[in-house]
Amino acid sequence: MQLSFRTSLLFTLLFLGFKAIPTVGQDKQAIDDLVKRIMRSQAMHFQTRFIQPEKGHDVFELESQGNTILLKGSNGISIASALNYYLKNYAHCDISWNGTNMDLPNPLPKVPSKVHKRTPYQYRYYLNYCTFNYTMSWWKWDRWQWEIDWMALNGVNMPLALTGQNSVWSRVYMKMGFTDNDLNSFFSGPCFFNWFWMGNLDGWGGPLPQQFMKDQEDLQKKILARERSLGMKPVLPAFTGHVPPAFKKKFPDAKVKKTNWDAGFDDVYILEPEDPLFSKIGKEFIEEETKTFGTDHFYSSDTFNENLPPTNDSTYLHTISKKIYQSMIDADPAAIWVMQGWMFHYQKDFWHPAQIKALLTAAPDDRMIVLDLFSDNFPVWNRTNAYNGKQWIWCMLQNFGGNIGMYGRMDHVAHDPANALHDSTARNLVGIGVTPEAIEQNPVMYALMMDNVWNDQPIELDSWLKAYAWRRYGRQNPDAEAAWAILHKTVYDGGLTEGTPESILTGRPTFDTVAHRTLTHLNYAPGNLLPAWDHLITAADVLKGSDGFRYDIVDVTRQVLANYADSLQQQVAKAYKAKDAEHFKKYSEAFLVMLDDMDRLLATRKDFLLGKWLADAKAWGTNQQERALYEMNARDLITLWGDKKSPLHEYSSRQWSGLIKNFYRARWQQFFDYAGDCLKTGKTMDLKGFEEKMEDWEWNWVNAKEVYPVTTSGDAVEVSKEIHKKYRDLLRKVY
Repeated sequence: MQLSFRTSLLFTLLFLGFKAIPTVGQDKQAIDDLVKRIMRSQAMHFQTRFIQPEKGHDVFELESQGNTILLKGSNGISIASALNYYLKNYAHCDISWNGTNMDLPNPLPKVPSKVHKRTPYQYRYYLNYCTFNYTMSWWKWDRWQWEIDWMALNGVNMPLALTGQNSVWSRVYMKMGFTDNDLNSFFSGPCFFNWFWMGNLDGWGGPLPQQFMKDQEDLQKKILARERSLGMKPVLPAFTGHVPPAFKKKFPDAKVKKTNWDAGFDDVYILEPEDPLFSKIGKEFIEEETKTFGTDHFYSSDTFNENLPPTNDSTYLHTISKKIYQSMIDADPAAIWVMQGWMFHYQKDFWHPAQIKALLTAAPDDRMIVLDLFSDNFPVWNRTNAYNGKQWIWCMLQNFGGNIGMYGRMDHVAHDPANALHDSTARNLVGIGVTPEAIEQNPVMYALMMDNVWNDQPIELDSWLKAYAWRRYGRQNPDAEAAWAILHKTVYDGGLTEGTPESILTGRPTFDTVAHRTLTHLNYAPGNLLPAWDHLITAADVLKGSDGFRYDIVDVTRQVLANYADSLQQQVAKAYKAKDAEHFKKYSEAFLVMLDDMDRLLATRKDFLLGKWLADAKAWGTNQQERALYEMNARDLITLWGDKKSPLHEYSSRQWSGLIKNFYRARWQQFFDYAGDCLKTGKTMDLKGFEEKMEDWEWNWVNAKEVYPVTTSGDAVEVSKEIHKKYRDLLRKVY
């Protein structure tokens, strides 16, 4: 048989010893630039090279050749993973949101023998719709560039990519005859995009300025270009049926239904998939999105996210699902539907096996990937016949609402992905994922989870934690190792909850042990955390040069105080109920002083500054009106999450400096003043009236303009030591 000229040339090149021609996504310059950003002046000691994948799975190799460290991989992500493997295991360095250690040895350590790694996971998914608001609302390119580097270093090849979608929707609806005025009541403000995209709310926090839409579109183009240059395949959104409130007026015969998220917002309008307009809009959206951003053929669509279908009839659900899938392939015949499996947990009383099967079987098995969104706590795959044979991804959710608290199910994250991988009932498990509602806390849990990417066996935690402490702090230290052994068995032995337990200090004031959306139950005795604190304090003088250590000692100190707040609050409640004015005054004052100490502690780290969040929001504004709108969005999300009657208040509470003092403490001060006056006068507290007063006060705070510091104050280690000295003996007695 005659060989084509192209085939003959390829054989000739291989015979002469040339490497295979790189495939799409192998951008040599992109990965070399990443190495330069990470290694800076030491980048000259590294060389990169592409190699072939193995049976469709990414691989990397790492070896020393003379004074050069050779990083080889099947794409930019694999090469970046080789670099990260070198940094963690040979240079003992660590790159994290909350404290990075890049104190490189000189000379750089050599790799004694070639390292070869193959990932068992075809897909490594990253992000949650919510992350784009709870953490990323105000990110600009510099912050995104850092995050994309982090993704590559940790093997992510399938990131969710939602930024900049409003401009695409605007163009689609403008073509259909809608006006700016129609869309002003549709598009939400910048902090509430993802719930708009998921069809939960309209307009809240808006109207959205045109300049913001343009800037976000430009930012998304940069994000996607960088992700693709490293070999990532971003997941873009598809049409879910969510349409503007004016839709029914413009198309009176359309099958539009009202639905309500049951979270204090007005009804939204959903176009039924059986309406011919559904396929038309879905096709036009993907076409406009592809024209604007390109495509990698992965599309996210969750029509029933926290919204129940009108019926549980299996035939109806199958038909609806088929229409949604058809709207994707009409625009892109290569489309693959990426579906969040969240609803199967969140509304499990509705989604029984028959309903789940009906929804999933509407698309071919190789054209749908289901995200088992909360595998670390409440896996769904093991009660749905592994999603009836669909491709699915094991995910760690970890965080809800951006709440600040030390939490994680460390043993499960270390063992369960590999156990599922080797479980025959897992069927078509094709990936691993990280799907937090917010990031930039609990860095150890993400470091642990991402170490599963290149492993097919459970991680042995005792040795892993010792290695983690070494690379995070830049040296081995017995007290650091002892602290992490205790943290493993306390805060990181978390129970089956939706994220971290919160402290009563962030709740709307009450004498109860829990407040609205502020669940305080710990899975460990709070006194058992104290020895970890002691060990970190003991290690402080040796390890204080490590940025990761400085974050960790503040975080553990903060957690100790947050736990103590729950005890103090109950002492206040006990004294009030006993009409013991003396002890009421003593404990309420101690509670407020403790909040002052916590605020001062958190002011030492940029990770815990309210001022930075607000300043980043205002930085997007091009005029005073825009800056005021963005600041209101930023304040509202982390406090009321809606108007002053919002049932979501405190869902996104943060233990941040500035917020502790000027919001939480200020509320508790008013509560204690009122309770103290009632004790003096013998009156009964009108708790309903007080709550109404608080609603007005909170709404005023959301719309206020006071400025908060954007830079740190005080020394993290010294303030932690002061607080340890002040509280340690007291806490020994309390617990």
